[in-house]
Amino acid sequence: MGSAPDRLRGVAIWLIIAGLVRLSGGDAVEVAGPSDPEQVRTAVLGAPQPAEMEQLAGEACAEGRCETETEALLSAVTGETQSHNLTETAKTYKVSCDKRNISGTERFSVQILNASQDLMELLNANSTECSLVLFYTTWCQFSANLAPHFNALPRVFPSMHFLALDASQHSSLSTRFGTVAVPNILLFQGAKPMARFNQTDRTLETLSSFITNQTGFEASPDQAVLEEDRAGPLPAVPVKGIDWLFVFSVLFISGFTLYAILCSDSIRWLIPGQDHEHQD
Repeated sequence: MGSAPDRLRGVAIWLIIAGLVRLSGGDAVEVAGPSDPEQVRTAVLGAPQPAEMEQLAGEACAEGRCETETEALLSAVTGETQSHNLTETAKTYKVSCDKRNISGTERFSVQILNASQDLMELLNANSTECSLVLFYTTWCQFSANLAPHFNALPRVFPSMHFLALDASQHSSLSTRFGTVAVPNILLFQGAKPMARFNQTDRTLETLSSFITNQTGFEASPDQAVLEEDRAGPLPAVPVKGIDWLFVFSVLFISGFTLYAILCSDSIRWLIPGQDHEHQD
């Protein structure tokens, strides 16, 4: 039996070792006393673990990858933050449109402007509602191909206005809004043009995606597109007719060319009755 100071020194060493083990988070077992070397070794190194418990505490393994609880928490927070950021980005649209009042409306169709109607009068400058306007011509094959898809849009998006005008009858509007080719589709908010549809694939799906991306309006799930919606009012077959502007242009160019030829000195000798000067 050792002396009292030796025993106190041993107890102090044992308490220090137990405190270090507890601070390091190890799995310490009860130690009977400082005099037992095996128990002191167990307190310091921890009890031996079976094979199925070799995974460290606080870790989770799945599909060949382990991650600690901290990593899992950080991953969850990061994923939630990214999802929140994506949601906020998705809610940011270029045009903030108000939905029009459709109460009592049974037929949703495209409104075609005649030659006497003014687009600016139909587009209320003080309104925040949105309208999709199509510039077309009756003889254009591309306008005819687009017609069934544009005719169906009011059924899919009843909360918007859909207008169409013949660019050949509204040349001033075509020039004002930069319509150099048809078909041309513009998105208006009130009387202000906000976006232009520039895709070459003009289908109901691409037009719907354009509207959704610009305004945030989703296609109405309870509005099924019918064949009669695609049939009109825009014609799906180009109308064959005489382009009088083209005829006038050809006649003008032909007349000007003929006049220039007749006024040329090099062909006066071909005209009968003209006096020809001869040089000696």
